[in-house]
Order: sequence, then structure tokens, then C-alpha cells
Amino acid sequence: MRHLLLTAAAASLTAGAAFAESHTDSVKMGVLLSFTGPIESLTPAMAAGAEMAISEASGDENFMGGMAIEPVRGDATCVDAAAATAAAERMVTSDGVTAIMGADCSGVTTAVLANVAVPNGISMISPSATSPALTEAEDDGLFFRTAPSDARQGEVLAAILSEEGISSVAVTYTNNDYGKGFADAFQAAFEEAGGEVTIAAAHEDGKGDYSAEVGALASAGGDALVVLGYVDQGGAGVMQSALDTGAFDLFALGDGMIGDSLTERFGTDIDGTIGTAPGSENEGGDVFADMASEAGIDGTSVYAGESYDAAALTILAMAKAGSASASDFKGEVMGIANAPGEQILPGELSKALQIIADGGEVDYQGATGVEFVEPGEAAGSYAQFEVQDGALTVVGYR
Repeated sequence: MRHLLLTAAAASLTAGAAFAESHTDSVKMGVLLSFTGPIESLTPAMAAGAEMAISEASGDENFMGGMAIEPVRGDATCVDAAAATAAAERMVTSDGVTAIMGADCSGVTTAVLANVAVPNGISMISPSATSPALTEAEDDGLFFRTAPSDARQGEVLAAILSEEGISSVAVTYTNNDYGKGFADAFQAAFEEAGGEVTIAAAHEDGKGDYSAEVGALASAGGDALVVLGYVDQGGAGVMQSALDTGAFDLFALGDGMIGDSLTERFGTDIDGTIGTAPGSENEGGDVFADMASEAGIDGTSVYAGESYDAAALTILAMAKAGSASASDFKGEVMGIANAPGEQILPGELSKALQIIADGGEVDYQGATGVEFVEPGEAAGSYAQFEVQDGALTVVGYR
């Protein structure tokens, strides 16, 4: 009986989405990001990036006969899978979205994919869900991500530390899919390179005191503390306690820790800190940064470019299929993202739509030099950061 009820509910949701699409003069795209929670300082620029692409293409004569594209925001919270799932369900049943730009954090993305997207045939392109486990997720061809897997980021961060002569580290990671997957990938790569991980310990977000966690990390020791957490939550809390107690004075950070609030909080106290986040040195990145600046948006903010690209890929795939139904356009995403075709940069969506309308091919490069590998995720390029004079500075790309 439970199976029958779930099947009926899924059918109802799908029918509701189809009804909404057929009775509107606009295509609705969900913008499902964590406007509250441990990365809330990053999501305003991410949402604005996605909505830049939506605004750029909305009403274009070569998009579904000139249909408008309407963004619908929802709060994924980063940490509450039930709340993220409920937000996504509202997007489908009440708002009639047929695609979702998001979610962002890996755990909530996994939950939304399994409980909403797949049962209802809704596409998702995440700009920032990086857990290696998502590569193997059952997705019916509906899930893509413009950020690379942390399997790759773990290797990059390990290589940087090895090159810097750091031979032993303690690792703290947020206790979820993102943190555990990243920590496992980093530890395997660092040890393969000859380094020692003295301890790899999870921390919980939302605590007021991390002295116990830092005590265990300090007892294990290491040349540096690797923090694979969130900049607005436990990761920053662990760093604060480490600084307060003098346990560590050198840190290495993953992408979830890279944001302006990091240096606003710690300033020059963390000079020399090393970090990684998805990024590449490409023409599209500069174009996007200029476009964003003109719109009053920080285009250099982590995952802002990936968010623009996630929305743009969805729009161009819809145009290629001539349909806003994911069952029709999901098969076009990989072709839009990769060669052959005319390269498309930020600000050129109208050009791309014209090429598609004329029967041509596009190779979407976007803000991040998009290149997808199977099963539909970014191949992986990273910016290497260092805190210098209290500011996050890009010192190279990998």
C-alpha cells in the first residue's frame, strides 16, 4: 500500500508540473540555494549569477517563441534535507518549475535529487555540490554539476601542500557527505604523495565551543590544520579556537571555507593560509566578472560563475530541444557543454540562441570554461588561494 501511495503522489506531482507548463506564458526555473545556514554569505552572489543568465535570455525571440523565464527562489539551508526537499516540492507543485539551478551543498542536493527531481522528472544543475558520491547517484540522466567532484579537489589540495614542504597535517571536516568525501579524497592523495595525516576528525556545525575538537587535533599534531568545513559555521569556529589556543598557526582550506567572511573575521591572523576552490583562468571568467560588476554583483565570489553557467546550460538545452520538459532537454546538456560548436561566453546567450535556431552547434564555455565529463560534471580546474595581508589572493590555477 505504501508503494502505491508513493507512486500516486509522484504521478500527481508530475501531472501538476505538466499542467503548470502548459498553462503559462513563462518557463519557471528554480533557484534552490542555501540562503540561510553555514554558507549563507556565498549564496547571494550565486543566486544573482544564475538570475543574470535568466534575465539575459528571458523573452528572447529564439527561446521558445519569445517566452519569459521566471526564477523561483527556494532555501536549501545546506544542512536540513527535509527543509530542502520541502522547498523543492513547493517549486514543483505550487510554482510549476521544470528545472532547478541547484542545490548547493552536497547532502541537500542528494536529498532533493532522490526525493523530488527523479520522481518528478525535474532537471538539476548544481553549481557547487561537490561530493564524490554524487558521481554515482541514481539520477535518470537529470543531474549535472558545473563544479568538479571533490575527488579531484582532494588531489589538488594535497599536491599544493606537498609542494609547500608540508609533510604532516591534522584534518577536521564537517560531518556530512561533502566533508567526509572531501576528507577521504584528500587523505588518500596526501598519503600517496608521502605525507602523514595525524588525525582526520569530524566536527558538527552550530556549536558555540570547539575547544574539545581542537584539543584532539592539537594532541595529534601536524605542520598545518586542514579545514574542510563551512566558512559561516563550524569550520570557522574550529579555526577560531585553534588560533585562540595557539594549537595551529597554519591552515589549509577547501572551497567551503573560501569567502570574504573568512578574511573579514580573521584578517592578517591567518596570513599564509592556503586554499582551493573551483576556478580557471579563461576569457569567460574576466567577461563575467565585468558583467557582474556592472550589475553590482561580486563576480569573483566563489561559485557565482558556476551558477551563471548552470542556468545558462539549462536555458540553451531547452532551446535546443524546443521544450521546457526535462525528459526532452536533458539529453542536450552534454552536447551544449562540449565541442564541437561555436564557443559561447557570458553575455552571448542571445547569439547562442540564434545559432541553435539556425540549426547550428554551440560549445558553451561560459564563465568557468565549461567542459563536462561523464556522467555530466565539470572536468575540474581549481584556483589556488593564499591569504596575503589579510586578503584572499589567487596565486595560481591547477
